[in-house]
Amino acid sequence: MVKEISLADVRALVGTETGLSDWILVDQAMIDAFAHATNDHQFIHVDPERAAASPFGGTIAHGFLTLSLLSSMNYNSLPKVREQTMGINYGFENVRFLSPVKSGARIRAHFVLAEARFRGAGMLMTSYDVSIEIENEKKPALTARWITIIQFDPKDRPENI
Repeated sequence: MVKEISLADVRALVGTETGLSDWILVDQAMIDAFAHATNDHQFIHVDPERAAASPFGGTIAHGFLTLSLLSSMNYNSLPKVREQTMGINYGFENVRFLSPVKSGARIRAHFVLAEARFRGAGMLMTSYDVSIEIENEKKPALTARWITIIQFDPKDRPENI
């Protein structure tokens, strides 16, 4: 994947996969740390013995943990926009948790740029169709549309846009 692009080149990437992240291991230590941070200690996440008797056969990651890992997956896979001064997480649409991420599984994200439009003098709103793949599984862990804003100095706005 391209590591850096110009602001003027972003819209030409609409409809293409612009990022494929590195694999991330979701182990029990990560799941436990997330449970502690969010105060969500449901047994299916943090009690391996009890979770072994569940339909999942062991502990699984919180859906919100999986979703939150998109930030790091974005950082290591999407091209950087040279003129960007700041990135803003605007939110998600249509988040769906399709398959559980079992403790010890590896996941990675696919990013398809769905839309890019300029807003005001110094912002480019981008929407990505994202999916998180679970290694050796057919169904993704989740799918969503992620909306972000690239902020830049208005003097760097491409002409005729």
